[in-house]
Amino acid sequence: MATQKKQILNKTYILSGLIVLFAVAIIYKLIEIQFVHGDDYRSLAEQNTVKTFEIKANRGNVYTADGSLLATSISKFDVRMDPISVSDKDFEKGIRELSKSLSKMLGKSAGFYENSIRKARANKNRYLFITRNLSFNEYQELKKFPIFKLGTYKGGLIIEQRTVREHPIGKMAERAVGFDDYRGKVGIEGYFYEYLRGKNGQRLKQKIAKGQWKPISDNNEIEPIDGRDVITTIDLKIQDIAHYALLEQLEKFDAEHGTVVVMETQTGEIKAISNLGKTKKGTYSARRNYAVWESHEPGSTFKLMGMVVALEDKVIDTSQIIDTENGVISFYKRKVRDSHRGGYGKISAARVFEVSSNVGMVKIINDHYKDNPKKFIDGLNRMSIGKKLGLSIKGEGNPVIPNPDDKDNWNGLSLPWMAYGYGVSFTPLQILTFYNAIANNGEMVKPQFIKEIRTQSNSITTFDKEVINPKICSQETIDKVKVMMQNVVKRGTAENIYNDNFSMAGKTGTCQTDYWKESGTKYISSFVGYFPADNPKYSCIVVIHKPDKKIGYYGNIVAGPVFNKIAHKIYSETPVQDEIILKNELVSFDKNYEKYYKKVNTNYKSMPNVKNMSGMDAIPLLENLGFSVNAKGNGKVKEQSVKAGSKVKKGTEIVLNLS
Repeated sequence: MATQKKQILNKTYILSGLIVLFAVAIIYKLIEIQFVHGDDYRSLAEQNTVKTFEIKANRGNVYTADGSLLATSISKFDVRMDPISVSDKDFEKGIRELSKSLSKMLGKSAGFYENSIRKARANKNRYLFITRNLSFNEYQELKKFPIFKLGTYKGGLIIEQRTVREHPIGKMAERAVGFDDYRGKVGIEGYFYEYLRGKNGQRLKQKIAKGQWKPISDNNEIEPIDGRDVITTIDLKIQDIAHYALLEQLEKFDAEHGTVVVMETQTGEIKAISNLGKTKKGTYSARRNYAVWESHEPGSTFKLMGMVVALEDKVIDTSQIIDTENGVISFYKRKVRDSHRGGYGKISAARVFEVSSNVGMVKIINDHYKDNPKKFIDGLNRMSIGKKLGLSIKGEGNPVIPNPDDKDNWNGLSLPWMAYGYGVSFTPLQILTFYNAIANNGEMVKPQFIKEIRTQSNSITTFDKEVINPKICSQETIDKVKVMMQNVVKRGTAENIYNDNFSMAGKTGTCQTDYWKESGTKYISSFVGYFPADNPKYSCIVVIHKPDKKIGYYGNIVAGPVFNKIAHKIYSETPVQDEIILKNELVSFDKNYEKYYKKVNTNYKSMPNVKNMSGMDAIPLLENLGFSVNAKGNGKVKEQSVKAGSKVKKGTEIVLNLS
């Protein structure tokens, strides 16, 4: 009996000891968890229940000079469905009505949607794609559909919101505006991305029931800073004129691509820039910024540069007689030909320029610089045409001027070929900048795309005129070439666009390209100049690549009419007449002060195209422009009471019909 008690006590002691040891182990583990690994576990727990969310900043808008929207950010919604989360009762009760509602909104048959959803439910697909790119209005409507109105957990509705960049005026200036996304940084959007993007904020949230996150206050909370707005130099009216004039000519001549740029002479502000290329479908869209990027041989538009150098060096005068012979001249068994069969005979140097004689121009340059070609190159460099412009838009092409010191790229053909625009290379904007300097009496100004960076109420940065070269040549030379350029239109290669009532000056260009390819020679047609000729307000260049040769390919036929149409429409459709009215009123300024004040303070805006935009997007867009909006109905804009592009005063009521 005693032995049995002893055994029981021993077992009790052992069990007690084990319990004590277990308790000690627990205490040790608690201490270890609390004090040794406590920070790690607390951090892990916090990661699972507390999370920092990024708050996206609103991207700034891009505006034209007159306040019309070129680019803005709009929310779009992608819709998916988890049909598994819907109860059998709710599913069967609402599937047909849901399918009908989807069919009405999205276009496909009700049977298509019902079959897709039933199939996904049977296959346990919890992420069925329904549609993408819904506007806010459409999203709000979709949330009321049968089944979906039950919400995320009971109705299986999955919504993914995205912010996309929209261009309210469509394709006009789209390539110049550019983008800042997965494709890279291009154009105004890309160059000024630091201003436009703003800074994202941070907010701490705690996980609560059903996987939801609730914001919690935190000292490290950072509010987002919205992006700045960029005000461009683009004039919507001029942009519209240039875009459609170019598009019409590209379609007429079935050309590969083309570009047009309109620049304000004194300031260098780009008032219009359009770049259109043919798509696989045969239509035209903004594919690349040809005006800024594409460096190519200019052909006869380079003759102005050569003529200015020769006049500055006084190796010729405009009255000097040049023998163009029979229109053909040879160098090392290579021939230079005039477009006019048989040549022009003996004509003045000025006439050589006016009729664009290749033979005459080659004789002028080669005869006077063949013994010292470096002198000719130095003359070009003095005029600042061999360097990049340093634009605010990325991707500027390199200008190319061969140099006699570079023996690998200079030979006996280099100088004569340069004389009529081959062997050199420039972008359309670089050529335009030189011609604009002539129009601006020798002052070469840098092309400007941006006027101002601003917030809603404050100007952050302004961009003033930048002078590249205060005087590219003497006024005497400028006066001479201005007369020659005006005569190109009056009686030269561009006489087909001459008009007694409106003066223009410029130069045609027709350059061969692809002559080494099996497909055969194609052409680059161009015209560059300024208007009005006597007091230049704007300069403009038109370049059209590879028009159909069967229809036409000379610069005066293909590019000249575009320049002509742009010049006349700008001068006839922009409100120049307001200035004349004001001058008359200023005579009796004291008596008519109120009338004068009202007129000069009229705030004109251009009506954007808001058709097919959702009402939720179109209404704030127009209100931000200062219009009063009366929207009728729901959904997308089907009709607008004021035609896109029309001049509208601030406060005008715009009626939108939605459906």
